[in-house]
Amino acid sequence: MSKLNTPLPDAASQDKEAEFEKLKQNIHSKLVDKLDLSHVGDLEGDVLRREIRLVVEHLCDTENTFLNRNERDRLIDEVLDETFGLGPLEMLLKEPKISEIMINGPKNVFVENGGQLEKTSVTFRDDKHLMQIIDRIVSKVGRRVDEICPMVDARLQDGSRVNAIIPPLALDGPSVTIRRFGSNPLKLEDLLNYKSMTPEMVMLLEGAMKARLNIIISGGTGSGKTTLLNTLSSFISNDDRIVTIEDAAELQLQQNHIVRLETRPPNIEGKGKISATDLVRNCLRMRPDRIIIGECRGPETLDMLQAMNTGHDGSLTTCHANTPRDAIARLETMIMMSGFEMPMRAMRTQIASAVDLIVQVNRLSGGPRKVTAVTEILGMEQDTIVMQDIFTYEQEGVDENGRAVGHFMSTGIRPSFIPRLESHGVRLPASAFRERVMLRD
Repeated sequence: MSKLNTPLPDAASQDKEAEFEKLKQNIHSKLVDKLDLSHVGDLEGDVLRREIRLVVEHLCDTENTFLNRNERDRLIDEVLDETFGLGPLEMLLKEPKISEIMINGPKNVFVENGGQLEKTSVTFRDDKHLMQIIDRIVSKVGRRVDEICPMVDARLQDGSRVNAIIPPLALDGPSVTIRRFGSNPLKLEDLLNYKSMTPEMVMLLEGAMKARLNIIISGGTGSGKTTLLNTLSSFISNDDRIVTIEDAAELQLQQNHIVRLETRPPNIEGKGKISATDLVRNCLRMRPDRIIIGECRGPETLDMLQAMNTGHDGSLTTCHANTPRDAIARLETMIMMSGFEMPMRAMRTQIASAVDLIVQVNRLSGGPRKVTAVTEILGMEQDTIVMQDIFTYEQEGVDENGRAVGHFMSTGIRPSFIPRLESHGVRLPASAFRERVMLRD
């Protein structure tokens, strides 16, 4: 049985587990004494792992162990995970259905599995053990975490996003949140199979990408913004030069001509910080055809909008907001964070002329993620940005499992940018925009 799904242990099981952990630490310590592990990260590979596995098996044989065959195999695997990988996290990272891992101190590890939160029986020995794993993660991407810098964003080798915060800010021990994207990002077929969107939405968004419309993906935390951004990027031509800007690189674009840029935090002396604003301004000198910012969250928003307005059509970004209208207000707030005083009307005119589409995604009750609105920005009317919904999703209630159910609607509005799509060879059937219920859960 997977340790992920095992029930909470009784007293006897706890004693046996403690004895198992003690034996594992003893064997791992002997392995460290026996081998020079300082270069393991450089030499890591299947051959080296097999060789060290033989050493661990020999150490197990020399111990007076109480283990049966399955327990012995588990101990060897966990010692190898501790040596090569991320210790107790490895078994969770091997579970493809886990989309998020949340560590609240060494003894409380939760996961989101199939849209539902559940506690696992995975634990770390103590705060020190958990800190060793955090250091192993952040050091691989040139970051650090300590009392001076107790918060850090990093990433795993498979692109999963990692956030860690440690004492004294985290009161109950180091806290780690891992947002998993996996080595095989979701494709449009997957989003259609999950009923996250409809074929009509896909046709419109594919056309919008090919016609180089500027798109903002809006949604709450964990709603699937980055997943959708990765998916939409598949429609970008291989001939385009793409520059991506992220705080922690997690985008998985498949094109040939990509320049990936990542922000840098200040060093231990508080110097050397490179912000997203710095990278946006620099990338404008790199002849990008498209600019993709993983998430607009501050002053870089103004530079991004100006880039959209000055020949970098077809750019993409995400922002945190619950509705398309809230996304506009969020953009205004982030522009003001730049410290550049701009009249409200001028600010809104900048947004209205730069952004063509807002795609709203939401995580609904019970875990399903839906594209809940595809909204066109038409322009300005007096001091107000005029918007119109093309497609929407309306929740009707929840099923017996507490999962949201509802239907996708076509509002009957034909987008004003259809001629622009047609000029790029994209022709959509008029029936796609006929007012109707398109799909029910």
